[in-house]
Amino acid sequence: MTFFRDPLVSTVIGCAIEVHRVVGPGLLEPAYRPCLARELKDKGLAFRTEVTIPLRYKGELLDHSYRVDFLIEDWLIVELKSVEKIVPVHVAQVATYLRLFGAKQGLIINFNAPRLKDGLKSVLARDAIVDPVSDEDLKA
Repeated sequence: MTFFRDPLVSTVIGCAIEVHRVVGPGLLEPAYRPCLARELKDKGLAFRTEVTIPLRYKGELLDHSYRVDFLIEDWLIVELKSVEKIVPVHVAQVATYLRLFGAKQGLIINFNAPRLKDGLKSVLARDAIVDPVSDEDLKA
């Protein structure tokens, strides 16, 4: 798995491992969200949950948006899953969120994995960012 060498990524993964250790696999995704939020808060990290990412098409803000589970320190997107396995559509989803938001890395955390390290996937922003979301868009 490829990560930017940044302590934030390691801290977030550590928080997810703690949630998985305490709660275990097998619950639905919404059960893990407040647990991870608690761990991130305890670590003193700045984060937002259910962050809306508006969709722009050819410069026009459309009346359609997406939500990321967590935006941490304004650059790391975290998507939670509780599925049998991470599949390519999950990776494509996070890659699109990175492009739309202008973030540099995303983590997919699948809490349904028996060992959380087997349920982690890093997604890096490799493509040029086209028409990223601005602060004004987030307030809309």
